[in-house]
Amino acid sequence: MTESFDFDLLVIGAGSGGVRTARVAASKGKRVAIAEVSDLGGTCVNVGCVPKKLFVYASQFPELFHASQGYGWQQQAHSFDWNILRDNKTAEISRLNGIYEKLLNTSGATIIQGRAKIEAPQRVSINGVVYSAEKILIATGGWPIIPDIPGKELAITSNEIFSLDKLPKTVVIVGGGYIAVEFAGILNGLGVETELIYRGNQVLKSFDKDCAVKVTQGMIDKGVNIKLNTNVTSISKRQHELAVCLDNGKTITTDMVLYATGRIANTEGLGLEHTAVELSSNKAIVVDNNYRTNEPSIYAIGDVIDRVQLTPVAIKQAMVLINHLYAENNTAVDYTNIPTAVFSQPELATVGLTEEQAKQQYNDILVYQSDFKPMFETLGQGSERTFIKMVVDKSTNRVLGCHMVGHHAAEIIQGIAIAIKAGATKSQFDDTIGIHPSTAEEFVTLK
Repeated sequence: MTESFDFDLLVIGAGSGGVRTARVAASKGKRVAIAEVSDLGGTCVNVGCVPKKLFVYASQFPELFHASQGYGWQQQAHSFDWNILRDNKTAEISRLNGIYEKLLNTSGATIIQGRAKIEAPQRVSINGVVYSAEKILIATGGWPIIPDIPGKELAITSNEIFSLDKLPKTVVIVGGGYIAVEFAGILNGLGVETELIYRGNQVLKSFDKDCAVKVTQGMIDKGVNIKLNTNVTSISKRQHELAVCLDNGKTITTDMVLYATGRIANTEGLGLEHTAVELSSNKAIVVDNNYRTNEPSIYAIGDVIDRVQLTPVAIKQAMVLINHLYAENNTAVDYTNIPTAVFSQPELATVGLTEEQAKQQYNDILVYQSDFKPMFETLGQGSERTFIKMVVDKSTNRVLGCHMVGHHAAEIIQGIAIAIKAGATKSQFDDTIGIHPSTAEEFVTLK
C-alpha cells in the first residue's frame, strides 16, 4: 500500500531558491509546504543583496554632491540621517516580504512560520507539529561566522549591520572578501571613519589580481584605511569603545567591529543526524548533479550546498530541480562564465576567466586592458578611474574573460556576459560598433 503524505514536497527555507521551488512545484499541482523561521525572502532580500545595494546608493551621494558643483549646481549644506535610511530600507524590505508571500499564496503553496527540524527521512516537525512529505528540500542558505577569539561576542556581522540603532563614528571591518570591501565602501561613504583589516596580502583574492589592486587603491583614495597581513587576536570593552588587539602588538580603539570573514552552510539544528544526509568538511550538504543527498527523499540547493553562492544561481538550481522532479527533464546548471559583481567603491564586475586562471588552462593568451579617467569625472573633479581588461585565447581568438572596475561595471558586464556565454571572439568584439561616448565602448575598441 502506498503511503499517504501530508505534502508532496516540503521546503525548509524561504530564500530565493526555496521560494522558487515551492511556488513552481505548487503551480504544477503538487501539494507544497514551505517553512521559514524568519522573514520570507532569505538572506538576499532581508540582510544581503537588496538592503546592501540600497545602502551603496546612499553612501554614494557625498561624491555626487561634490561632483555636481563642476556641473553648475550650487553647493548647499547636506546632512545625513541614518534613521531615515534604515527605516526606509526596512519599509522596502517589508514590501518585498509581502510580494514573496503573495507569490507563494497565489501558487497554492502552504506557508508555515516556524523552525523546521527533520525527525526522519520523510518527517519534519514545525512548532510541535509533525508533517510528512514525500520529498524534502533543504534551502536554508548560509550564515556568517566569527572566528573563535576572545571577545567575539562584542563584534557584529552583516546580519546586524542593517538595523543599527545609530551609526558609529568609527568602525573596524575584519575580512578581505566581497562583503568586507562592500561594507567598507558603504560605511566610509556614510561618513564613518573606516579601517579594514585582512590577514592576507590582497583583498578580493579570488578575483582578477589587477582588478583587486585597482579596487584596493580606489578604496584607499576614498579614505578607507586598509591593513593587510594582519590578524585580530582579541576584542575587549573599554568604557564606551572597543579595543581591537592585533597580532603585531598594536591596539585599535573603535566604536564598532564588523566581521566579514566568511559564511558557513546553515545546517545546524536541522536534525540531519536522523537521516543519511552527508556533510562536507565545511558543513555544506553533499548532493549529486540532481541535488539529491545521500538520503533519497531529501534534496538541497543554494548556499547550503556550497556551489556558487549567488542568488541567481540558487534560482537556476531550483528550476533544474523542478525539471528533474516533475518534468522528467534532466537539465543542469552551467557553472562556467557566471557573471558577478562586487558593489565595492569603486565597483568591480567580472565574467569568465581571470588572467591567472587563463594562464593555467591555456598555452598562450593575449591580455588587453585600458585604464582611464571616465568622462563624468572630468567636470566632476573626481579622481576615480576606470579599468577594463579582456583575456583572449590566442589560438582560437575566443574571449575567455572580461573584467571591469569603475562606474556601472555591473550593468556593463551583464551585457558582456551574453557574448562570453555565446563564445564570442575578439574579432567579433572588434567588429561591433561602440556607443559613443560611453565606458562600454572601450570593450570593442581594445588594441
